[in-house]
Amino acid sequence: MFLLCVDMQPVFIRAMSEGDRIQRRCAFAVSAAMGLGIPLAFTEQVPQKLGTTEAALLELAPQAPVWSKNSFSALGDDGIRDALLGQRDVGHLILCGIETPVCVYQTAIAALAEGLQVSILIDAVGARRPSDADACLAALARAGAHVLPSETVFYSLLHDVSHPFFRAYTQLVKTHG
Repeated sequence: MFLLCVDMQPVFIRAMSEGDRIQRRCAFAVSAAMGLGIPLAFTEQVPQKLGTTEAALLELAPQAPVWSKNSFSALGDDGIRDALLGQRDVGHLILCGIETPVCVYQTAIAALAEGLQVSILIDAVGARRPSDADACLAALARAGAHVLPSETVFYSLLHDVSHPFFRAYTQLVKTHG
């Protein structure tokens, strides 16, 4: 299992419909992954021109790698693909970030083609035009991706209330709700 937070750069966040909400939900996903011990990374689309990942997100996972890319699909970059697929036990990729019809969509399709299970956190992705995102999420579901809310995905990883991270997780739910 691996969480990939895609292109959460301020220039993109400001251009999105509901950019602040997407950032809050990505912060929730990153925090939940950290608490559950799920490895994660951030991608940045041409950071030398478009800037780096939102600092508030990086602060939540200071040891997480940040991978720059020129391709829209994160897996279209040989270095990122090799680093991701070289991770121990990565059979399932969880995606959050922007933009759904471009980088998130293309990364998900490439991950499915690599034989990975893919979960798209529908409340932690977005687009300039929400109708475009809706069409892409529907297509990804038809292609075999799990298209689910963040809380659904992370609660399923907890399994039950006896998980050691359960209490902290419920606080995250309340804080980032």
